[in-house]
Amino acid sequence: MSFYDVTLTISNTLITWPTDPPVAIRKTSLISQGDSSNVSELKFGSHCGTHIDAPYHFEENGIKIDQIPLDYLIGNATVFDIKNKEKIDLDEVKLLQLKGVKRVIFKTINSTYWKLSEFKKDFIYITKEAAQYLVDNEVKLIGIDYLSVEKFESTYADTHHILLRKDVVIIEGLDLSNVKAGNYELIALPLKIKDGDGSPARVILKNIS
Repeated sequence: MSFYDVTLTISNTLITWPTDPPVAIRKTSLISQGDSSNVSELKFGSHCGTHIDAPYHFEENGIKIDQIPLDYLIGNATVFDIKNKEKIDLDEVKLLQLKGVKRVIFKTINSTYWKLSEFKKDFIYITKEAAQYLVDNEVKLIGIDYLSVEKFESTYADTHHILLRKDVVIIEGLDLSNVKAGNYELIALPLKIKDGDGSPARVILKNIS
């Protein structure tokens, strides 16, 4: 049985969305300096690193991060390897075998971008037409390997709205570098933040034998 940790490590050097707060981790107590324990102060945005978007992120009446049912976040998932180097569009998703698949994770060239030191604006995104097709096929969770499912500087956030208004949970910021296409068990647990719009999450994929 193999486990894959597809979570980015949160650190002061972690790439963040350009308009989001940067990560700031500061040691407030150190044993090496005579304190009785090691304690840290953590500052970062709710959509930092590998994170989950609750519907409330873009939908005022959407469910919040602490209200997402656990059976959305834990269960069988399929990783699809997308070769398109610009976007995930309708033609791409129509080729996928989605029958019975409720949790879809897209592996793209994005996973190689985590090696870069700066945010990459032209990452692979999901078009609104592809998003609608996934909703029509009753997918309830979508994951992608960069910081948004949306095209950078999109005006209307159509992809987010299409997914979130139907209570489709979004996982962004996955690192799928060491994961092959196939079927897995997904475990994706956000922090239980009251009325949260999103949260960093530890995300694990487990091989299905």
